[in-house]
Formats: sequence, C-alpha cells, structure tokens
Amino acid sequence: MVSKPKSNGQKIFVTGVNGHIGNHIVRDLLEHGYSVRGSVRDLSDDSRTQHVISHAKELDITERLELVQGDILDGDNWSELISGCDSLFHTATIYSNTQDGQLIIDTAILGTTHLLTAARDAGIDRVIYTSSVAAVGNTPKGRAKTEADWQTERSSPYIIAKTDSERKAWELATEFDIDLRVINPSAVLGGGFVNTTPSVDFFPDIVNGNVPIAPKIPLSIVHVKDVAIAHRRAYEVDGATGRFILAPHNNLTLVDVCRTVKRLYPDSKAPKLGIPRVMMSLVVLFDWFNGLRGKRRYMTRKTVKGFFRGDSNISSQKATDVLGMDWIPLDECITDTIDEFKQRSLV
Repeated sequence: MVSKPKSNGQKIFVTGVNGHIGNHIVRDLLEHGYSVRGSVRDLSDDSRTQHVISHAKELDITERLELVQGDILDGDNWSELISGCDSLFHTATIYSNTQDGQLIIDTAILGTTHLLTAARDAGIDRVIYTSSVAAVGNTPKGRAKTEADWQTERSSPYIIAKTDSERKAWELATEFDIDLRVINPSAVLGGGFVNTTPSVDFFPDIVNGNVPIAPKIPLSIVHVKDVAIAHRRAYEVDGATGRFILAPHNNLTLVDVCRTVKRLYPDSKAPKLGIPRVMMSLVVLFDWFNGLRGKRRYMTRKTVKGFFRGDSNISSQKATDVLGMDWIPLDECITDTIDEFKQRSLV
C-alpha cells in the first residue's frame, strides 16, 4: 500500500492535467505534499479526468486534488480559477503534427497570454512553463545546444507554436514582473498516457514491423517522470532561473532507438538498418502514400529538411546541476513506453 504523503500546505494550479506530462506532474506534486487544482477542457469526459483522479485515490488524498473546467483559448475566469494557489504550472497545449496548424499556434500563444495574465491578476509570482526543445532548435550542427539557443526553423505549426509561445511567455513575464521558469523537454517517453503523442505514437509501427528500415532522424529523449520532477524542482529551487533543457539521452537517431528496441525486445520486428539520407525522398513519398490510404503521416519534405539541418546534440547540464536531476536510463524510457502499448494490446 502506498503511504499517504503529508501535506506541505501549498497548492499548485496545473493546466492540461489530462495530458502525458500533466498527469505525471499531478502525481509527483501529490506525492511530495502539494495540493493540486487542475484544469481540463471538459469535466464530464471521464477520459480526461479518471486517470488523474486515480493518482489521488491511490495515495488516499482525494481531498488534495480539485479539477476545474477551462479552455485556454477562452480568456475569461482564469484568474478566479487560479486564485488562492501558490504557483501556476502551465502545460496545456496541442502536441500534434496532424491537426489544424492555425489552431495549434493559436492555442499555444493565446493560451500563454491568458494564463500569464491570470497569474498576474491572481498575484502569483512564480510560474513554471512547459515549452519544448522545439523552441531551442537543433542547429548549428557539431556543438551542444544550450538554453541560450533559439529555434530558427519554421518547418511545422508545432515548432512555430512552441517557439513563438515561449517568446511570448518571456515577454509577458518581463511586463508583469513574474518569476518565470521554463522547462524544455525533448521527446517525452514513458507510460501513463491516455492519448498518444508524436513522441510515442510510432512505437507500435516499429515493434510490429511496419517500419522495415528506419530513417536517421536526430532524436533526444527524456522520461516523462523526469519531466514532472523537473517542473516541481524548478518551482522549489530559488536559484532555478531561466530555461531548463531536458534531453539527457541525446546524440541519438531514430535508428538508435529502433536498435535499442530490438535489443530489449528480441522477438519484435524492430529494424536494425538505417535509411541513407540520400534516400529520404523515398521515405517522404512512402509516407504520403500511407496518408492517402488513411494511415497516420509522420513527415513532410519540409519537416525532413529541418531535421537534417541540425543534430540532437543538446545539453541538459543546467538541469542536472541546478535542479539536481538524476536521469532515468534510456532503456527504461523505452521499456516503459512499449509496456504501455503492450497493456493496450497494440504491440
């Protein structure tokens, strides 16, 4: 039986608690004595709430979790919802490469504006903001990218959304005199997701042999539990200022991930061979044909060009030093992800 965590008397408001990162943040905060007020877009939708509520039930602290309804595209009432909380963790966004591009951008930028304005009005001084390494970028090649780097590509709505919304957050934080701390995760793996994200949704195709040869797409990885811990520590550590890249497993490609899957799951159909860069146009064409057949598309020519302008050499040293991160190993990142799909009988 899980021991009941003692309350520390603080309450954190978390947006997007139903998401992969959001619901792990809720669990981590509850385990460390915090109360949580979390927002979802539709309280009547059990798929958005029950997995979050289950954390409080398992810990026997249901009185310390409160869920409220709110759409970050709607600027009304957020200051009232946040009022009485000690901090805001803003995680809510649309993480997709296939949905309406303008909606992805609007949700990120307007949501950021609405929530930071609400934090100012509610008197919240310290805000933890979930961005992405998509806002850091993968160029220039050949050196470690740090928190001083910013994305220069405009190759997808998601990249535009994460870059422009983080810049907007910093602009508003300066204007409102808010102590903003930003978390920039790389590809977030691990279980505990309800809806898949682009970071994990290709794993069934890898394991089931639908990707016979893997493209050498640059990739850096972090476990979702480490992302949750980093959010909490960014709030707790007074000197934790600025941005924090979470990419402990870097300098990888998708081929490396596939080979690791094959090593960990020898009976899987994961490929060991990589596609030479000169043949990537064929991968884009094959992906386009899959789209015509109603299957999920993963890449476009513009996206592929953006990948290969840089690499996945990204430094997490600041998060290691300042937040005291002790990173979950790569093998565990992958096994936790695949085991989640196994539980759903998808691999």
